[in-house]
Amino acid sequence: MSATTGFNSDAGSSSAGGRKGLVLAAMICAVAMTFIDQTIVSIAAPKIQSELHLSGTGVQWAITSYLLAMAAFFALGGRLSDTLGHTRMVVIGVVVFAGASALCGLTPNGSLAQAWIIVFRAVQGLGGALMYPAALAIVVNTFDLRSRGRALALFFGIAGGLTAVGPVLGGYLTEWTWRGIFWVNIPVALISLLLIAIARPQTKYRPAPIDWVGLALIAVGVALSVFGFQQSHIWGWHNPAIGLSIAAGAALLVVFFRYERGRTAPLIDVAIFSNRAFLVQCLILGISMAVFLPMFFFASEYAAVSLGQNTQKSGITLLYFFLGFMVTSQIGGRLLDKVGAKRPVFMGSVIAAVGFYLWASKVTALDMSQLTWPIVVSGAGMGMMVGPSNTDAVNRASSLSYGEATGITQTVRNYASSLSFAVLGTVMISIFQSKVADSLVQQGVPRAAANNAAAAGTSAFNSGGGSGSGSSAKIPLFIQQDFAHGVQYVFYIMSGLMALAALVALVGLKGGVQAAAESGAEPEQAPVADAAT
Repeated sequence: MSATTGFNSDAGSSSAGGRKGLVLAAMICAVAMTFIDQTIVSIAAPKIQSELHLSGTGVQWAITSYLLAMAAFFALGGRLSDTLGHTRMVVIGVVVFAGASALCGLTPNGSLAQAWIIVFRAVQGLGGALMYPAALAIVVNTFDLRSRGRALALFFGIAGGLTAVGPVLGGYLTEWTWRGIFWVNIPVALISLLLIAIARPQTKYRPAPIDWVGLALIAVGVALSVFGFQQSHIWGWHNPAIGLSIAAGAALLVVFFRYERGRTAPLIDVAIFSNRAFLVQCLILGISMAVFLPMFFFASEYAAVSLGQNTQKSGITLLYFFLGFMVTSQIGGRLLDKVGAKRPVFMGSVIAAVGFYLWASKVTALDMSQLTWPIVVSGAGMGMMVGPSNTDAVNRASSLSYGEATGITQTVRNYASSLSFAVLGTVMISIFQSKVADSLVQQGVPRAAANNAAAAGTSAFNSGGGSGSGSSAKIPLFIQQDFAHGVQYVFYIMSGLMALAALVALVGLKGGVQAAAESGAEPEQAPVADAAT
């Protein structure tokens, strides 16, 4: 059975290409909200924290809870899309996401604020987890293997480019009200639902029971392990709860893997990891996403604290990243169709590693003009490799399991992002605190007093509390410089991670274009047609 089974009725029709294009546009619009919200809150974090009086931990969880919920429930979203229908799950996901966005924008002032925004950010993540695997599965089902690279290059390139709307739009909306960054999702959701109704995407799905035990294992396992890393710089590594939380989460994920191997209808068919290309691409995606999303937070914090930029300027700064990203994502997609995944994934990872290294080497100069080209190069590298890596992984699945395969890859991507955000945050704060203490000692403050002052002072910058106004005049020069040193270490680590991704691609991937037969065999059970109603 072809990967485009649901579109056999369009074969030979002059309107087939137009219909496919409309389906692609509908899915891009649907997932645009999830891309925008991965970055828009980071830009507005200082003002949200200031106006709602959130703690440093609270504002970090307002960001992380979204990523964590997506990581925990992507497997469920992928499974539901393959068993209940891809179009149905896209619609449900859009409605849940938009509803949660509206409630985030209605966060009340007072004691309920912190719990409210964290909870509904998590609900947003749930909506994204239900929507995204189904949307990507529809695109993959619509285009055949030989044209899929270019189609998904447009999907990731345009959707990724729309992520640039997050920093830019977030900056302008925050000057009006930070609540607007959530309300902007509502018209996007309405447009996406209208396009879905017009496009009426059709795929095949296979009804099957949901593995709720497996869902509980993976959701709790992800949550516990990330929570441990998240709290490590708040409670300290000496606190036994940190190690216990991380160990318990890791143990549950191991139990989940073993449990799924014996299921007839697993939440995730772990047998797919026996496919070498799929396993390697998941590893590469995990490494690259440990860089991609945290980069926005640390770059925006650097712009606010070290450069003294307001939210508008810091948003425009990140637009340079997507200038490179959008151009090379199209190149990467065409290379995937012509020569296979290895070349664009390897080349993109190398370019990104160089870009992040140059970026790191320039941040302590506190001069934006020196950062422009390193930022563009970093974006170009990520744009070239992310789409081909993701597409090549999903291509390894059966056409009736694209949602499940997407759920797996997105679980890996978002889990890695959440984990990396927590770990890199710990690194950055530790370096920042050490540098501030050294600076105070140089100014004549006794070491003990300097250490105490640094520990107390740097907590204000923890996870978004750096500069609500974006005015460098209110921040001492040594603080700006010390913060830049903390960010520098983070970007050097990011460079190293992308170099590791390049090495994994070089050693683990085979050259050449994937053969159609590798997509996987179809199951014997008859599928059910899925169409918008």
